[in-house]
Amino acid sequence: MSTKIKVSKIAQGSPDLQTAFAIRHQVFVIGQGCPAELERNQEEESHHFLALADGKPAGASRWRKTENGIKLERFAVLEEYRGQGIGQALVTTVLNDLPADMNYVYLHAQLPAVGLYEKFGFKKLGPEFKEAGIRHYKMELKR
Repeated sequence: MSTKIKVSKIAQGSPDLQTAFAIRHQVFVIGQGCPAELERNQEEESHHFLALADGKPAGASRWRKTENGIKLERFAVLEEYRGQGIGQALVTTVLNDLPADMNYVYLHAQLPAVGLYEKFGFKKLGPEFKEAGIRHYKMELKR
């Protein structure tokens, strides 16, 4: 039995945005102990996404422009939906949403997610570091 996955971009002020925030809160704040104020920073300037699995909220992510380029962030999949392709669907949809004139795309990948991003052509850049007490690598995408 396969899971039907749908990822949609969310408009600011949409009820789906609160659903995406709730998923991220569950994954990052409750699940990983990330401070809530850090997890919810820079929401207004971000482009948000919600993933549904068989019509139920399962994952979320966002991207935003920074002074360095475009940063992909907050990829979160609820524990009961992991391993079903939702992370890949989120990355695919986010990458397809990026402006055509983007010059630099990067992210901070938690160690368990490095392999996922490598499938999309991201490469590790620099040494491992900690962000919110969690081990990460900076990764960049050359297009």
